[in-house]
Amino acid sequence: MQGPVKVATVYDLEGREAGKIELPEVFGYEVREDVIKRAYLAALTARIQPQGRDPMAGKRTSAESWGVGYGIARVPRVKGERYPRAARAAFVTMAVGGRRAHAPTVEKKIHERINKKEKRLAIKSAIAATAIRELVEKRGHILPPEISLPIVVKAEIEGIETTKQAKEFLAKMGLWSDVERVRKRIKIRAGKGKMRGRRYKEGKSLLVVFSGKCKAVKAFRNLPGVTVAYVKNLSVLHLAPGGVPGRLTLWSEGAIKALAEMGV
Repeated sequence: MQGPVKVATVYDLEGREAGKIELPEVFGYEVREDVIKRAYLAALTARIQPQGRDPMAGKRTSAESWGVGYGIARVPRVKGERYPRAARAAFVTMAVGGRRAHAPTVEKKIHERINKKEKRLAIKSAIAATAIRELVEKRGHILPPEISLPIVVKAEIEGIETTKQAKEFLAKMGLWSDVERVRKRIKIRAGKGKMRGRRYKEGKSLLVVFSGKCKAVKAFRNLPGVTVAYVKNLSVLHLAPGGVPGRLTLWSEGAIKALAEMGV
């Protein structure tokens, strides 16, 4: 893999070279895939809501087993009824309204935590990975051979107002084929997830990083697989989906300068 990157090419909205920019030191960091994976799992599990069942659920009854010799199953039976209804037993196989056989427990640890310094190192490593062509291509992204990484675009990109303009710009840069790659692979999810707000399975294409709020956010975010992020809110979830570093990333010139000012 290549060594630390010091200078990057800046492209204009026509896809032509428009100068050079000095890169922050973060682009020269070693790519630690193990730390990135750990930070990704920590960020992913932090979004899961903890849940559990009442330990006494299905057990608040005076039912007890009759024992042997009656020609019926030895499960607890409700007292005082003409029909000896089963209770307290696991409802999956034995009793309607009984306890869950293997219920989620409140003691289960869902969130995998990570140290702050590890998290920062993971973000720096993931940023550095966006400048290494081997890792970007290994993730499956399609990018033209003549383009240099990291991809930095002049500040005018933040003035793009419509999705049509965004599409034309990506076509001039030679990056539209990667968006098409994701669009062709969008699938309808199997199972009940279709009814729960996650009907489609969509891959990851371009990550566009801006210096702050701008008009271009709405222009880019509706494209298939394209994610928009502000430089101050960058996360491993943006930079390394699935915990795999090397996402195809497009930086605005302002985002690179903000990165340097932040001392990342």
